Amino acid sequence: MDGQAVPDQPVTVSLSDLTKDRVPFGTLEAAFGPSSLGILLVKDLPMNFPQLRETVLCYASYLADLPPDVLDSISSPEAKYLVGWSHGKEALKDGHFDMLKGSYYVNCAFYHDPSLQNAPADDFPNFPEYTAPNIWPPEVILPGFKDAVADICTLIIDTTALVARACDCYASAHIEDYQKGYLERVVKTSLTTKARLLHYFPPFPVLSIGSSPTDDKANDGVQEEDSWCATHVDHGCLTGLTSALYVDESCTVDSPASSLHPFSMLPSSPDPEAGLYVCSRTGRTTKVSIPADCLAFQTGEALELITKGKFRAVPHFVKGPKADTNGLIRVARNTLAVFTQPNLGEVVDRDMGTTFAQFARGVVDRHT
Repeated sequence: MDGQAVPDQPVTVSLSDLTKDRVPFGTLEAAFGPSSLGILLVKDLPMNFPQLRETVLCYASYLADLPPDVLDSISSPEAKYLVGWSHGKEALKDGHFDMLKGSYYVNCAFYHDPSLQNAPADDFPNFPEYTAPNIWPPEVILPGFKDAVADICTLIIDTTALVARACDCYASAHIEDYQKGYLERVVKTSLTTKARLLHYFPPFPVLSIGSSPTDDKANDGVQEEDSWCATHVDHGCLTGLTSALYVDESCTVDSPASSLHPFSMLPSSPDPEAGLYVCSRTGRTTKVSIPADCLAFQTGEALELITKGKFRAVPHFVKGPKADTNGLIRVARNTLAVFTQPNLGEVVDRDMGTTFAQFARGVVDRHT
């Protein structure tokens, strides 16, 4: 496929075709090959997915609006804020800390064993980023939150396992010494898979996107391309991603105990240039649209190491909307990403003998 044009939008397959192993190699190459965007969309998901997605993504706005003392109580400084709530703790490419989005991190070990809330710490006592237990908001504050998040993460991981099985078939035929069934095994048995519920705060009125009220460059009128989320690659194997939910937060956000959707959910961003962008295998930057009833899957850095570059990590960023100068509309963006990753002791670079724990620790140190 070298030399072929990069498609304008990702390749789409049905959940049924994945389940029945009917996805052709050509389709996988179009999704993940050398001339691809590096993203695969899956449609025809379980019937409960649309409502589950909407519910969980709405929770992101409620969560971000909780009082500071409550947010502090569900944060974990010991885990470098990679468990529970995190805001303003992630270092960006310019050395500043990211104030533009808040994150709620969930360890998904419960997928493998419902009694687990973290990866076992026996062999990794000094790695709380993965071994610290989940910190859930009290049920009285966000009723139904824990169950809804666990349900959608389980659905996403189930779907990721099917995408992984298709990738394994392709890799076995095209990559020398590829371990049969490797990626599906990682997805199904990993205790380190981590979910990230993201809330991108509405841009400040008048100020340029990507700046804060205290930023010296706040009024220079320059909007960076990766204004809401800097260009990066995921460091896991496969990432499952929902489409974004745009919310007008100019109205008062009530408790979900009284009404789950009291604010205005928007069908799309009022700024058509805002959203997710990927840098394709050929270096082209493309805005990617994920339908609300689909999941997107992209490859990460650990899989690139494991396959010696045959599956390459996908650089991507999020561009924020232009701020409403009158402050009448405050558009936030909510989404959920689930990062499937090898267990901490698993070797991801055979030549160097690097385990996922060693690799992940380096990534964490760069961003915290």
